[in-house]
Amino acid sequence: QVQLVESGGGLLQAGGSLRLSCTASLRSSSFYAMGWFRQPLLKELDFVATINSSGYNTYYADSVKGRFTISKDNAKNTVYLQMNTLSPGDTAVYYCAARQAGEIATAPSQYHYWGQGTQVAVSS
Repeated sequence: QVQLVESGGGLLQAGGSLRLSCTASLRSSSFYAMGWFRQPLLKELDFVATINSSGYNTYYADSVKGRFTISKDNAKNTVYLQMNTLSPGDTAVYYCAARQAGEIATAPSQYHYWGQGTQVAVSS
């Protein structure tokens, strides 16, 4: 059973930064593409960012492009989401996900494993 554990969420003021981490109990994360999604309260799950298995190809939602950076440390089986210039619109539960393929993907249905989520709340 693959487990993903997120950490790093919290409450902060607009303009601040946070780094989310997600560690996977995978034999080797170098075979898995990873993604971050978020779900604001009472809203649908939205794609945020994805990174391929090697860590050299990334893709972002337009709403976070230029502010968020996804990265991957395969030696630690960990994926990160560096979030800068946060605004109240970024408030959500953030989930990391892993897919049994190396290519990036933006649809939740393309991911096979999910973390439990970590809350990010940004005040104005």
